[in-house]
Amino acid sequence: MIRDAQATQQRLLAAAADEFSAYGIAGARVDRIATAAKSNKAQIYHYFGSKERLFDAVLDAIVRRTAGEVPIDVNDLPGYAGRLFDRYEDDPRIARLATWYRLERPGEPEQIKVLSDTIRDELQQIRRAQEDGTLPARYRPADLLNLVLHLSFLWASVFPELKDQFAKVSRAHRRRILTEAVKALLTPDDESVDGGQDQQAALS
Repeated sequence: MIRDAQATQQRLLAAAADEFSAYGIAGARVDRIATAAKSNKAQIYHYFGSKERLFDAVLDAIVRRTAGEVPIDVNDLPGYAGRLFDRYEDDPRIARLATWYRLERPGEPEQIKVLSDTIRDELQQIRRAQEDGTLPARYRPADLLNLVLHLSFLWASVFPELKDQFAKVSRAHRRRILTEAVKALLTPDDESVDGGQDQQAALS
């Protein structure tokens, strides 16, 4: 029975990931999710409570898998960004789900805990790396993490008007542009960096 319940939940999560990535929370239909999962709406509410909580469970699972497969590496942020890029390329649903999350769940008092915990841990690692000199203190930890995450996300969120400009650009080339951009963020540039005191203040 336990295995059957777990299998049902996994089917529901897989079907929900497809549905939510295509339609968002508001546009998603629990009956379509249930049908795709070879289940029923009653089981969705039994296991997850609501459509919104089902979305949260989908995102929770994706964040856990991504954090496990692509952990941050403060010794190689360009490589980390490249691996995130690979993850987004291999599963385009992630980019769409993240976009729906920002659009439809921005004011939720109950944030997705695993996402908050992951970001908190990444910020701590960056802060420590800046303090010991592994990473430059050019940006605050939050600014640097945000830049790296958004650059890794860049090709998943191209404006439709620009898509034809990149239609023939290979995945390898797009990945190289991304990693070079992150390297540039970490390259010392005296002309664009404030004095050492300001850099240290950014760590606080």
